[in-house]
Amino acid sequence: MTISPFFRNLRTAYQAEIDDLAFDSDGRNVLAQRLKQRRKELSFLISMLELSPEMVAVVLHKAFTYKLPGAMEHVLRHEADDLPEWDSVADTVVIAPWAEELVVQILQQPQGAWFMTLAAALEYLYGRPQRQSGAAHDTHQDDAHDGNEDGSHNDTDASDNSDDTENHSGRRNNPSDDPNDEDDSDDVRSLEDSGADWMAEQGFDRKD
Repeated sequence: MTISPFFRNLRTAYQAEIDDLAFDSDGRNVLAQRLKQRRKELSFLISMLELSPEMVAVVLHKAFTYKLPGAMEHVLRHEADDLPEWDSVADTVVIAPWAEELVVQILQQPQGAWFMTLAAALEYLYGRPQRQSGAAHDTHQDDAHDGNEDGSHNDTDASDNSDDTENHSGRRNNPSDDPNDEDDSDDVRSLEDSGADWMAEQGFDRKD
């Protein structure tokens, strides 16, 4: 998957933001509680939509279900100034009921639609099986558990993401041991093709 420098930098910042919120001084996972508090502060945070989008995007952590993952794959290729319109991206995702009021509040801002496209793509990128270290993987699994308690997480997505992370790590470490590599490559191509088709429908040039 091709990721623009814009989203590469944001991914690092977003990961750091989640990690910073995840544990208290005693090492307890308090991500769910801190995210609840962060969502209550949206009226204040919303002024940082453009300056520090990763700090605001965490309020929508676990808020998206992706109907067309390929669309997100192609959004992630774009820089900040040429992101697809939220009106088209919105058709490819489902917003969790608990986040609907937050989205309404965000969309009232001049750059709200731009931010929503960014947030959906950034959360998708965060959920992909690309974090390398075991510690980061453990944090992600703990976060998924807390997301369930918060009522803000899709159980199927949590399971799929965790399983995907393990499988992805296995393929990176032992590429010759996995008999399903060829099938996985076909899946990736299919995902990219569906995303390219969607982008073409939105009027963008196909980025093959």
